[in-house]
Amino acid sequence: MTLVIAHRGASAAAAENTLEAFRLARELGADWVELDARRSADGVVVVSHDACLPDGRMIVETNCDDLPESVPSLAEALEACDSMGVNIEIKNLPEDPDYDADNAVSDAVAGLVQAYLGSERSLVTCFNVDTLARLEAVDPTIPRGWLTFDMGNPASAVERASAHGMTTINPFDSTVDASFVRRAHEADIEVHVWTVDDPERMEQLIGFGVDGIITNVPDVGREVVDRLSAGS
Repeated sequence: MTLVIAHRGASAAAAENTLEAFRLARELGADWVELDARRSADGVVVVSHDACLPDGRMIVETNCDDLPESVPSLAEALEACDSMGVNIEIKNLPEDPDYDADNAVSDAVAGLVQAYLGSERSLVTCFNVDTLARLEAVDPTIPRGWLTFDMGNPASAVERASAHGMTTINPFDSTVDASFVRRAHEADIEVHVWTVDDPERMEQLIGFGVDGIITNVPDVGREVVDRLSAGS
């Protein structure tokens, strides 16, 4: 059955990447939560999509205790996601203002995954395959997924994901069709699509056989998945 994955929590109904959004995601029927991870100045992994706070401070230059309450630590977020799977997206591209060339953030994420989730309830994704390679070196048991926006050649994208030992490939919605899903599955790679809020598109993707739908509206995703499952 296709997983319903709440994008930054139930982000259409609550502030994204907050404890409230994660808890609400469970209430609305999400199987998993997707969230964003960055480092604070004192090396704590925190949950934020953006590198900078609304007041202009960079998270990587601010100690965790000095961050707003709306920016939880990853440990707090994982506690709030109790019983759900968690897709942790590490934000670490060379063009990011807090880019970590050593990919040390992967070490901290690996420790938190094993403390709170274990490999069966976790997936760590990133646009940067070097960051995921560091994670594999630290703990090869943690499932990894390559995030893509513009895949270019879909066959090459699957080949690259396979070459790097990815469990999933997480493509942007508009790049996904039935042939891509089939190609990924032939390579034993799951497909988790982001970000899909339209129920008709959800139905189409489920028909393609995608393994997960990342959505801002997990209640809509739950309804679609359950309805199609009941009718099968």
